[in-house]
Formats: sequence, structure tokens, C-alpha cells
Amino acid sequence: MVATLIVPGLNGSPEGHWQRHWARDHAAGTIVRQASWARPVLENWQAALEIELERVGEAWLVAHSLGCLLAANLANRPAARRVKGAFLVAPCDLERTERLHPGAIDFGMMPTEALPFPSVVVGSRDDPYMDFAELRRYAVQWGSEFHDLGHAGHINIASDFGRWEQGYRLFSDFAKQFENQGNKRARPRLHDVLCPAMS
Repeated sequence: MVATLIVPGLNGSPEGHWQRHWARDHAAGTIVRQASWARPVLENWQAALEIELERVGEAWLVAHSLGCLLAANLANRPAARRVKGAFLVAPCDLERTERLHPGAIDFGMMPTEALPFPSVVVGSRDDPYMDFAELRRYAVQWGSEFHDLGHAGHINIASDFGRWEQGYRLFSDFAKQFENQGNKRARPRLHDVLCPAMS
């Protein structure tokens, strides 16, 4: 069974967050731990993720918010070859996030390189951390499929996303496309699939 590495964002994913439920509900799921959740430094977070990828050998990534940018920053790194695919939920915009959390984040620039592994972006039309049009643009740049959840906030506890069974189904549908295809990158495409939010 291919491992699933769950990649939280700023401040981690507290109890009740869908990523916590995911780790409990999926036997292959492991949360990638960071030494400092409150003061993310890209190099430190990359090191922790790459250590986990080395440990498991190959993995799906299930990321949220700043964790999506961490996954996207793997684009030109050797560890990318260990990524089976990435499920990127509510990626944040660094400029907006830094305004909302001044002085907390040292994450460089927004990643814009095409990802060398399959990926899907799941986004919201009213996410305070990312403009919807910008989100669509990043999905194209990364070469990701795109799923529109409608008005779902930041797809977190504050927007009533606890055990997110719809997310399980979206990930399963995504992963099935690549189960028997090796580690081929998805071609850039947008799927404007409006999905009702489900907690």
C-alpha cells in the first residue's frame, strides 16, 4: 500500500480538522510533523517533508493551505520522484497570508513551476487566503486538475469541515487515474466541477 503523507499548513491542523480525521480514517495516512507550526521556514519544512518521503519511499501527499505550497515547492527537488501525486486543498496566497499573519512566515515566493507529479487543486470561491481567479491561475501553472467547491471558505474547521467524506471520494477518484500509470505528471487542465461543500 502506498503511503499517504498529510501535510498541514500554518499552525498545523488542530483536533477536529479534516486532516486529523483523515489520518485516523486511513491506515496508510501519516501527518508530517514540523518543529515549528507557528513560524514556518520553507527550508525547515522542506527538510521534514523530504525525510518522511525518504522514510516511506513513495507517497501520496494530502496538503492544506501552506502545506500545498510546500508540496508545490518540491517541483525541482530530487524528492519529487517519490511523490505519487498531490491532493492540494485550499492553497494559500503568500502575500495574503503574510498580511493576515504578519512576521510569521518565511516561505520565499509563490511556487509557479509545473509539478512533475499528478496533482489536483480543490478550491473555494470565498477563501480569505486566496483569490479564486488567482487560484485557477496557479492550478494551470502547476499543471493541476481543478475542483471548485463553491463557497466553502478556507475548507477548514472555521468553515465547518470536520470529517470530510466528500474529500475522501475526490481523492479516491483522482488517485484511481494514476494507480497503474507509474508516476506520470497530469497534463495541465481545469475541471470546473462545482461540488457542494460537505463537512
